[in-house]
Amino acid sequence: MKKRFLAVIAASVFFISINELSAQVQLPQASSSTTIEQAIGIKNVTLVYQRPNLNERTAFGGLAPYDEVWRTGANNIPALTFQEEVTIEGNKVPAGTYGVFTIPRENGKWTVILSSNAKQWGAYEYKQEEDFLRFDVDAKTLADKVETFTMAFENVTTDGADLSISWENVKTSFHIAVDQKQEIIASIDKAMQGEKKPYFQAAQYYFQNNLDINKATEWAAKAAEGNTQAPYIKYWRAQIQLKAGDKTGAIKTATEGLEMAKAAGNSEYVKLNSQVLDQAK
Repeated sequence: MKKRFLAVIAASVFFISINELSAQVQLPQASSSTTIEQAIGIKNVTLVYQRPNLNERTAFGGLAPYDEVWRTGANNIPALTFQEEVTIEGNKVPAGTYGVFTIPRENGKWTVILSSNAKQWGAYEYKQEEDFLRFDVDAKTLADKVETFTMAFENVTTDGADLSISWENVKTSFHIAVDQKQEIIASIDKAMQGEKKPYFQAAQYYFQNNLDINKATEWAAKAAEGNTQAPYIKYWRAQIQLKAGDKTGAIKTATEGLEMAKAAGNSEYVKLNSQVLDQAK
């Protein structure tokens, strides 16, 4: 009886020790988890996804069968969060979090699925009725093999970006567009009512987004008044003047900016102001 009691005690201590050891051990995930927060304009898009490696396996037609719904990576499906309404391949998508499934095809277009249910492990419980959006995109063959499954924001501008999916020798992507002009214009109008007016930033925005060039010209002039020795302001003002059709003014401003940049030893704005002068000739 005593021996049995001691054996039970020894076994209990052994299992407790094993459990404590397991709790202390940290092992790397076979498929690493990645979070990307990408600014598009004045709002962010967040992507959380898993990154499996090929490890000498076949991705498409193997790990990811053709013509079947795929989890798009490993473990949990990718989760894509928008802070505001966006447009994806011409379709309006409200702010929120969406899961990403895909249907790879051996030849032709892939299907991308945005699911209203972003919390899913694999595609085992995929339900088509939870689709928020389906659309087809082109897939292309890559010359160089991509070992680690990769999703990335590419071709990022102030009003959009492409979200690409690459693995093995295949790459596909889709476009995410935002329309923030009215919100930004309203914020500029409000800021112009305050004590510190954002003349320079407002002039830049109107110039870069093909808005009222007369307002941009006026604001650039105001910005120059407050920064008389800033070659970068001269550069932007000269560009705006040139776009407005004032070549004489652009040449004068860019020449001033060039001399300021030379005096300050600022090679970048020596180059940029010189480029405006070349364009104005």
